[in-house]
Amino acid sequence: MALTPSSVAYLRQEDAPRLPPPASMTGLQGWLRQNLFPSIGSSLVTILFGALALWVLSSIFDFAFLRAVWSGADRQACLGENSGACWPMVAAKMGQWVYGFYPIDQRWRVNVCFVAGAALLAPMLIPSAPYKNWNVALLFLAFPLVTLVLLTGGNFNFDLATYALVISLMLLAAVIVPLAAFGLEEGIACNKAGLGLAGAAVGLWFASFLTGPLQTTIGGTSNSLISILTGLLLLGSGALSIGTAVRRAPRGGFVAAAGWAVGLAGILLAMLLLDFDFGLLPVETPQWGGLTVTLVVSITGIVVSLPVGIVLALGRRSRMPIVRMLSVIYIEIIRGVPLITVLFMSSVMLPLFLPPGTSFDKLLRALIGVAMFSSAYMAEVVRGGLQSIPKGQYEGAMAVGLSFWQMMNKIVLPQALKVSIPNIVGNFISLFKDTTLLLIIGLFDLLGILQASLRDSAWATASSAPTGYLTVALMYWVFCFGMSRYSIYTERRLHTGHKR
Repeated sequence: MALTPSSVAYLRQEDAPRLPPPASMTGLQGWLRQNLFPSIGSSLVTILFGALALWVLSSIFDFAFLRAVWSGADRQACLGENSGACWPMVAAKMGQWVYGFYPIDQRWRVNVCFVAGAALLAPMLIPSAPYKNWNVALLFLAFPLVTLVLLTGGNFNFDLATYALVISLMLLAAVIVPLAAFGLEEGIACNKAGLGLAGAAVGLWFASFLTGPLQTTIGGTSNSLISILTGLLLLGSGALSIGTAVRRAPRGGFVAAAGWAVGLAGILLAMLLLDFDFGLLPVETPQWGGLTVTLVVSITGIVVSLPVGIVLALGRRSRMPIVRMLSVIYIEIIRGVPLITVLFMSSVMLPLFLPPGTSFDKLLRALIGVAMFSSAYMAEVVRGGLQSIPKGQYEGAMAVGLSFWQMMNKIVLPQALKVSIPNIVGNFISLFKDTTLLLIIGLFDLLGILQASLRDSAWATASSAPTGYLTVALMYWVFCFGMSRYSIYTERRLHTGHKR
């Protein structure tokens, strides 16, 4: 079609002026229209839930502030038909909610643990904080020992049998030195002798356990002889394993052997520290309670579950049938039962399977049960992250000559854990709230100590229970919300690629 003067007049000779966006699409009005009132249906839902939230918040504000009682010495101050929250009761019971039945004159020890934990945790949460390695060593090695000594009083009085058991377990763990030096398959191939002696030692240990009830008929000497033979076999297996690693690969073998020796020395040093008498008043774990027990159980479960979950996830994806089968059995059995069942097993049933006279602290049994339970769930979270990594990442790592553990440590696991951050933190939050189940086995966590304090007749009013539950709910929310927000911050900081 030929251009005519009349048609050329409609062609723009210069760019149109840039106009500002409509007022309805910017500012507060634009945000409301885009997020809360984009359509008629969304507007109705916003109005409905907004009215419900406004009613709930206004009721809480009226109860907690407008009709609240702020001072008083006993329940008389909170009596009345229209009285709201009984805050004097919270002030009187807050010490018990935090420390449980811990002796009042010894609560400074718990405060020291709180302050030290916060001081060591804060630099870990700040990416630019210096001396990260020292901070990690203090937080995960020194702080647990100091906390255990302060909370219990130390002076555990370990006997020689305990030291012998620890050394035996470390000698058994020395079998993994070739595995750390050469990798799994080559380590097994070159350390058959050490593995054989370790297997014989474990078999003799089981024989010692099974023949315990028959000591009276055998003459009482069987266990002593078996213990000596077990120790010799463990000593031989450890020596063979370390010697094999050093002989076949001097550099890697020496590094693995040095790491094992440092670990053994650290454990023995920790036992000596716990065995030392610092002059502190012993405080049994039944006297612990409240927020202290909640933090001890939840932090222990969080710290233990992540590395154990990673190991279980790698084991479930392993090509070795035995390792994969054992990992699958553990994960599916633990995930197939509720946490309360695990707690009952660890608190009630576990002592029945131990030799007569053997007993563990109830809180220690609960810690083991919670750690086992959370590790199984964490394993599935990590496995999901591992499955999300493209196959090309594995192939690229193997193409440049990385070993299995180097590939996992440098390439695969960092990406898998980054992808799994929301689910990992979700597990942490669930674990923190699941500590309320400890009351079922007689441990008074934060919620349990609240329910125990509500039985005090000195503060028995109609508003005491709602006030207490509101306060405890706020305390739980502060911890859970803090973990959630830091999770979001970490996701944004690490989200360097694949942005949409």
